[in-house]
Amino acid sequence: MSIVLRRANPAHLALALAAATILGALASEVFGGLVPCELCLTQRLPYYFGIPLLLASLVVAPGVVRFVLRLSALAVFLWGVYLGIYHAGVEWTFWAGPTACTGTGSNFGFDALANLNDARFVPCDHVQFRFLGLSLAGWNVLATLLISTLIGFSLRSSGKATVNPASEAKP
Repeated sequence: MSIVLRRANPAHLALALAAATILGALASEVFGGLVPCELCLTQRLPYYFGIPLLLASLVVAPGVVRFVLRLSALAVFLWGVYLGIYHAGVEWTFWAGPTACTGTGSNFGFDALANLNDARFVPCDHVQFRFLGLSLAGWNVLATLLISTLIGFSLRSSGKATVNPASEAKP
């Protein structure tokens, strides 16, 4: 008997996109040589919290628990949209970034010079890499927005596979 899926579960797609996005970020660091700034590292937090929530929602039975897990994942990834917009705005100088990663702090002493060669400061307001005109922060906005949209669609649907009666083998 062949089963034809009429509708794919958007939560599966959201999980795959989230996993690919965070793995891509880690690969750009390990293999691409990009060094993440403080805001880049903060933008990864929604993935670290959201992926387990989304994965848990895929293994529990349909019901209130699944709905709450997906709603929580949606909230976490919407937080990721905000973080991405904030970081992209800092890069485009629409607003000031945190003093810890834009170098505008005033508390500097000579004792910090001792460890100057060991420190690697990556400013949050300078783009290391652009693809098609967008920085990685900008691409993260699009990714988390798409992930959030897919999770939102999964809240409406049951996410169950359905059998198309016309595809069943006749005895």
